[in-house]
Amino acid sequence: MASDTTTALSEDLEALEDDLPATVDDGAIERMRFVAHALDEGIRVPGTDARVGLDPILGILPGAGDTAAAAVSLYVVVEAARMGVSSSTLLRMLANVGVDAIVGSVPVLGVVFDAFWKANTWNLELALEDLAAEYE
Repeated sequence: MASDTTTALSEDLEALEDDLPATVDDGAIERMRFVAHALDEGIRVPGTDARVGLDPILGILPGAGDTAAAAVSLYVVVEAARMGVSSSTLLRMLANVGVDAIVGSVPVLGVVFDAFWKANTWNLELALEDLAAEYE
């Protein structure tokens, strides 16, 4: 089921990228996609179709791991702001990062939460939706 969700989300992101105007910085989108993939779903769990990223792995390190993951997650938000994503979307993106950092910092539960809470992928999707809607 996790791979079905990941595949569907990946297809949604590709469709959104196709709807973007030519003026959008393709390099920035690729960098945002790379960060989201690395933190949320870059590693396949052996023996399953499930994918996790570096976020839950970093979360194993108390405090510092979640702080580092949150700092990298903010890159997606900063790039979105630089490209002109609306303030309301940026606030939603910051809320996703905040929830990820706060709940992710809870010992043991936080690591499990981080494996399922795909804040960076959702933030990429929010940014792409906002940019596509702006140019419709």
